[in-house]
Amino acid sequence: MTTTLNVGILAHVDAGKTSLTERLLYDAGAVDRLGSVDSGDTRTDTGRIERERGITVRTAVAPFRVGDTRVNLIDTPGHADFVAEVERALSVLDGAVLVLSAVEGVQAHTRLLMRVLREMRLPVLLFVNKVDRGGADPERVLAQIRRLTGRALALDSVRDPGTPGARTVPLAWDSPELAARASELLAEEDDALLAALVDDRPPPLGTALRERVRDQVGRGLLYPVLSGSAITGEGVDLLSRALTGLLPAARESGSGEPRGTVFAIERSASGEKTGYLRLHSGVLRVRDRVLFARSDPEDGDPHQGRITHLEVVGAEGERGRALTAGGIGRIRGLPEMRVGDRLGASTAPVNLVRPALESIVRPVGEGCEHRLHAALRALGDQDPLIRLRTVPGGGLSVLLHGEVQKEVVADTLATEFGVEAVFEPSSVVHTEHPTGTGTAVEEIDFERELAGPIAVGLRVDPGERGSGVVFRRETELGALLAAQDRAVEETVRDTLGQGLYGWPVTDCVVTLVHSGYVPPVPVALFRLLTPVVLMRALDAAGTRVHEPVHAFEADVPGDVLGAAVSHLHGCGARVSGTERTAGGWRISGDIPVRGIDAFRSRLPGISRGEGVWWTRSAGDRPVRRNAPRRARTDGNPLNLNEYLVHLGNAGRAGTGG
Repeated sequence: MTTTLNVGILAHVDAGKTSLTERLLYDAGAVDRLGSVDSGDTRTDTGRIERERGITVRTAVAPFRVGDTRVNLIDTPGHADFVAEVERALSVLDGAVLVLSAVEGVQAHTRLLMRVLREMRLPVLLFVNKVDRGGADPERVLAQIRRLTGRALALDSVRDPGTPGARTVPLAWDSPELAARASELLAEEDDALLAALVDDRPPPLGTALRERVRDQVGRGLLYPVLSGSAITGEGVDLLSRALTGLLPAARESGSGEPRGTVFAIERSASGEKTGYLRLHSGVLRVRDRVLFARSDPEDGDPHQGRITHLEVVGAEGERGRALTAGGIGRIRGLPEMRVGDRLGASTAPVNLVRPALESIVRPVGEGCEHRLHAALRALGDQDPLIRLRTVPGGGLSVLLHGEVQKEVVADTLATEFGVEAVFEPSSVVHTEHPTGTGTAVEEIDFERELAGPIAVGLRVDPGERGSGVVFRRETELGALLAAQDRAVEETVRDTLGQGLYGWPVTDCVVTLVHSGYVPPVPVALFRLLTPVVLMRALDAAGTRVHEPVHAFEADVPGDVLGAAVSHLHGCGARVSGTERTAGGWRISGDIPVRGIDAFRSRLPGISRGEGVWWTRSAGDRPVRRNAPRRARTDGNPLNLNEYLVHLGNAGRAGTGG
């Protein structure tokens, strides 16, 4: 029976993962020539921006076969600005290959990726690339890897590293050297093997050893290390065999309801969407009717449609083939499809790293506002975290992870959509959290035939940490029509995009405590009244502004610990611990996003270029004083006169008046 193995290729920038993908495809016969990053003709980096910059921006899938196993290689971005893209890809993988350079070794983003992989317990192979490059030192890199994780197991050695003739020599499964090292690591998670070693019984060899290694690799407990060169092909055949020999493939099955995750979107020149779907259970066929839910409720209601085209990745030429569990399919026919959409109610949500930066973007030419908005909405289908917000002066607010991503978005707008745009300097996105409880009730009697009296009452309470926005009801069932009730909830969620200080409100519970109407009442009136009631309740509850923070680790030489800690404090960091390492000290804690670039730029000078810096999104913390404000775009429902003027202006704009 055919099995499918979905493997992600991950790395720090310039470690050679796209070149490695090309080599694996070429050696397996999936492509007839090697693509080159320098030449811009690789199989996975197909966009002009990717070819010109030599970096991977979007996740791409490339299939090949090894025996009865269909391997889908998923090439992911390596730059830290695209960490959200990486994490979306990780959610659909069976295993991963983490690529390191034999010259540069373990780098900052390598540490971040390894941490994420460990937390997910994803099966991982490590590949030390570029052993033929000048300055390559595989032994030094292996030592760095063992400091990164004490569960690394080298499966080969390299002769003549740093020369064009570098060769990889595999360690046989029945060699005493491999058996001794592997048994020592395996025994930490294998009580039976530990007892055998204590009793001086010989360690397992050959097939028995390989199966024990495979078992712990599959459980994310052991990390085999291989070496080679994607350019010369040395060692790549050993990696290919390890993919199918040590990583657990998903056996295809047709049982259960269809469940899956959309992890990438492509658009044709005509605008038609093709979604890449990893199917976790069940079977999908052309013409099946499907229902997709958003990974984040803030992105809207579920949407449904009929699959008009289905192509199983890796099964080209097999017409009419169904997509079964474990496989990846390209599907069309769902115009509302977005990255992160989930097929099946029980599919686990995709873990998305939310951007912490905001930039205002405006078109260069007059009258291009609508084209810019449409283009950014299209990009939002590929990255659901690019949330758009209209700001005064005709600009749009866009959420981003970093400056490189901003440059890529600007380039994409110009080259793919023909829209020249200017991005303002990025600013940090804050949030507001309720500090107490507040209630407001408003009843309005219109005293005219077109609309009877309506009433809305809302209570705002603090929510649990990380809960987002929760909407509840304490009114009698049927107090409002379904459309009116839905309008109140939708408007509550929209209104909370701007709290008392203009920032999104989160970790709160909003409860509908009073409602009523006398027909006829248009649904639109509930949408007009709800923001006024909600903001008055929020004002009574009060909010506190929070700023986003990242957890960090900084590895520095032993003699600069004091200077590093001092600079961290100067950037707003809170140091929670220091730990001795083989090369000096490891400092850990959290740091506000506003201070990350400042410390990162200082670290090379502080540490004589030896420092290693790692950060990862870690929520937020209260702003101690002088809470920043953001300009409102909703007319300020707390001031009824301003709000009504805003609604009147919006109405005239909408009718062209």
